[in-house]
Amino acid sequence: MQIILILAGLMAASVLAGIMAGLLGVGGGIVLVPVLFWLLSLTDFPPEIAMHMAVATSLATIIFTSISSARAHHRRGAVDVSLLKLWAPGIILGALSGGLAAKYIEAGGLKLVFGGIALLVSINMATPKTLVIGKALPESRLINGAISYVAGLISALMGIGGGTLSVPLLTGFSVDIRRAVGTASAFGFMIAVPAVIGFVISGLGVPGRPPFSLGYVNLLAAAIILPFTVGFAPVGAALAHRVDTIWIKRAFAVFLGITAIRMLMSSLG
Repeated sequence: MQIILILAGLMAASVLAGIMAGLLGVGGGIVLVPVLFWLLSLTDFPPEIAMHMAVATSLATIIFTSISSARAHHRRGAVDVSLLKLWAPGIILGALSGGLAAKYIEAGGLKLVFGGIALLVSINMATPKTLVIGKALPESRLINGAISYVAGLISALMGIGGGTLSVPLLTGFSVDIRRAVGTASAFGFMIAVPAVIGFVISGLGVPGRPPFSLGYVNLLAAAIILPFTVGFAPVGAALAHRVDTIWIKRAFAVFLGITAIRMLMSSLG
């Protein structure tokens, strides 16, 4: 019975993650990581690696989800290729750094990073007035590199795609919201691939991992998640171009805020 409930919870979370990835550009990982972590917590899974497995497995699914979402946005002309080229080096290096650094970060540290950043994101999403950082992106490639590096690093440690951090950052620099969401969906691939490589290397030989694990990535869980996230990401992308997402955004901000607080309490408990 417990296995059935876990599978049902995982599939439901995967559907929601796919829709949110396409609809709000937040990346499915913001849903998948806490769900995977709490599902693992219902079993006798070693708590010291549960968060690492949740983050790494989420990132593995984002590789494919981001491709599906980015293609859907690209067909609608919402992916800014020049912006991709500008931020790609920093994001890739930051994501690889995060994956490799995970080996030296305890479970409580990963939960603290996820909970803290997720809480800030939820507050920003719920705020009616969009955060304004500047009238345009910085002209300096070095500054853009630093911003994108931090975005890639934190995204890798949280197990999320590019949208959760990149969309608020880009809109803060006055980038059109649909262009920000579309471009951020492509950032997800640039984050997930190097981050997964880092988590695979970091998790090699770690005891207590379940069968079908490659480093910290569980291939079986990823195989269950992928059909739903990949299948429903285009649905979310289509909705993003048809509906006013403001109330969906606020409702998701509440969900994310509650999730973040629970994660923070878990990290301190």
